[in-house]
Amino acid sequence: MSLPVELSSIFRSKQKSYKMVLVLAMIETWQETHDKMLELDDVARRFLTYYQYRETQNLVVDPPPPKVTDRWEFMNIPQVKSLLETPIEALRSIVVKQSGGAFLTFADSVWSQGEEVLSELQNYANRELDLYHSQLGSKQGSGFSLKESLDRILHTYHEAKSEPFANHPLGALFRRKLPEQLRSLPFVSEHIRIQGSVGKGNWAGVPWIALMDTRITKSTQYGEYVVYLFAEDMSAVYLTFNQGVTKPKTDLGKREGYAFLEQKVIELRESLDFEGFSTDEDIHLTSAGLGRDYQVSTAAYTRYDASNIPSDDQLIADLEQLMTTYKEYVDRKLQTDQVDDPEYPVETAEEIMDDEVVRERLDSIKTYIKHKGFAYPPGLIENFYLSLKTKPFVILAGVSGTGKTKLIKLFAEAMGATAQNGQFTLIPVRPDWSDPSDLIGYSDLSGKFRPGRVTEVLLEASQNSSKPYFICLDEMNLARVEHYFSDILSILETQEWKDGRITTAPIIHGNSLVQDEDQAVYGNLSIPENVYLIGTVNMDETTHPFSKKVLDRANTIEFNDIFLAQFPDEDPDSELSPEPTSNQFLRSDYLQLVDAYHAESKALITKTTDVLVQINRILEEIHAHVGFRIRDAVCFYMLYNERFGLFSEEEAFDHQLLQKILPRIQGSSTSIRRVLLNLMRECVGSSFIVNDYMEDVALLFEGRKLSDLLNQAKYPLSARKIASMLRRLEEDGFTSYWLS
Repeated sequence: MSLPVELSSIFRSKQKSYKMVLVLAMIETWQETHDKMLELDDVARRFLTYYQYRETQNLVVDPPPPKVTDRWEFMNIPQVKSLLETPIEALRSIVVKQSGGAFLTFADSVWSQGEEVLSELQNYANRELDLYHSQLGSKQGSGFSLKESLDRILHTYHEAKSEPFANHPLGALFRRKLPEQLRSLPFVSEHIRIQGSVGKGNWAGVPWIALMDTRITKSTQYGEYVVYLFAEDMSAVYLTFNQGVTKPKTDLGKREGYAFLEQKVIELRESLDFEGFSTDEDIHLTSAGLGRDYQVSTAAYTRYDASNIPSDDQLIADLEQLMTTYKEYVDRKLQTDQVDDPEYPVETAEEIMDDEVVRERLDSIKTYIKHKGFAYPPGLIENFYLSLKTKPFVILAGVSGTGKTKLIKLFAEAMGATAQNGQFTLIPVRPDWSDPSDLIGYSDLSGKFRPGRVTEVLLEASQNSSKPYFICLDEMNLARVEHYFSDILSILETQEWKDGRITTAPIIHGNSLVQDEDQAVYGNLSIPENVYLIGTVNMDETTHPFSKKVLDRANTIEFNDIFLAQFPDEDPDSELSPEPTSNQFLRSDYLQLVDAYHAESKALITKTTDVLVQINRILEEIHAHVGFRIRDAVCFYMLYNERFGLFSEEEAFDHQLLQKILPRIQGSSTSIRRVLLNLMRECVGSSFIVNDYMEDVALLFEGRKLSDLLNQAKYPLSARKIASMLRRLEEDGFTSYWLS
């Protein structure tokens, strides 16, 4: 026999075990008296006996209300009757009558089905209680306390914001511990994805923990979900039934997006039961931009003040009640085919930004590359990753045969980006390229737009924003880079934040296209944030040098070390599958220094800038000093490295000195020699006397002098390159970073 709907529904949102025990107490009272009018005192007595018995037998049991007493043995009947007001009110099939006393009874629809339904209800309640106590015992044994976690966040977050973001324990609490603990709750189904965020590289003003049903939404940027939102001043945390704001605002504009969300709130409040939760706009999280977003997107909420966080039982009961309402909403959408699941990035940013996850992901990429039979110098993959994350344009330089193109292909392939799925594109550069038409496209004589290879990639990437797309310009300096690539370089400089995404000015303006169909497809196409441009270069008599415009915008990674003694794995047939990776793994978090300049990053930015100021004084003699663009890029690289812990601080700056500063130096004058020697002093320390080598640089290469200097160098990679450039200057009368 199935239970009546009104009875089965009473178990959907339990407040502790009170409702189930109340039902049992009522049935037992009726079994003894056979009177449909059940005296409240008798029901309360049986209710109390149940808990006192479990308590004396040391069985798992819900505690009594903490404001009343800490043990059931000290409770009395008046206190129990007061306690029963809430579960009585929650059980809508029960009414209270005042006629010669206080009485309880089931609704007429229950009595009309006879005694069998009460027997079935009694069995059902006992089964539910057994399951409930089993789950309660597991929870109590796990040491999980939601109250303790919320208290810790509310009382330590302000202090944490003045501390380094990377590796902070609060980050681990949000990203791993709390999601794992919430996942263990019995009412959290396998469809629920739990994600916490304290910010992307910097502390968030309003941190959050969201529970999303992946059948209707995989991102907090769209759709509906349950989320804990912490007030910026940490005065409270709100448990809310909320909506994603980013996608509606992006698709409809801010004004229309807000109107859409406000209408959705009205529909949710009218169609769902939010009993016990507030359904007004009186939610206060922050005084700035996000405040309005949260106010218009919240359908229901309950507020927990920092000074009075409820018990674990109440917190979990509230969460279960809201999750039950959420499940009903999801089921309704699935049944009516109203699911709108757009191609939108799954927000794994916080998981990926975690230092351990980044290192693990890089290790798997290196393992994949090694499995394919290729070996690269230590630290190269980490350096390549940091360079791409700093700016999506990197140049790989080196002698032919070192595997530059293969590195790009395998790095992309390890992330699930291949030529077959369109996420990796190899474009061999032709010596006759003199304009951007081969890359961007052109309009033919009929006015029809013929897209170039880069435009085709940009279009596809803009439609799949969660996936990274790699463009490899092979031997990019066979033609003059400034002639065919300058438009793209200029557009890259227009990057800015818009609704949480990186956008650029259009690479193709709609009004430059003649045909309407071309305007619809390519009009105002920009460079999406998920496109990464990597060029390979060889420097010989067939190639062209780079201008400072190109060098300023790229990290130039040179590797000439070849490990011929490296061999493939002995089991070449074994499969090692790529791991498809979200674009968030590579996407930049900073575009301007203001994006990164916070209390926890200020010290490293200041220290890095001080070193660059000293280097600029040296470079000014040959007019090769750097500007704000390079300062910002170097600082970003250093901040990413600190966050992920890939290199020591000195190793990271060594890479930047080698990749951003030295490529700017070339010439044959005495000034070039003096600049290189002064830079050598910066690399190896104050014991290096520049004047000792101004007249005869050859002295530097006598005996073990250079080896000893490199062994003590603060920046050994840069020192070795400077020595190579000095040797070339001594032997040929001219030197350049690009001559080896």
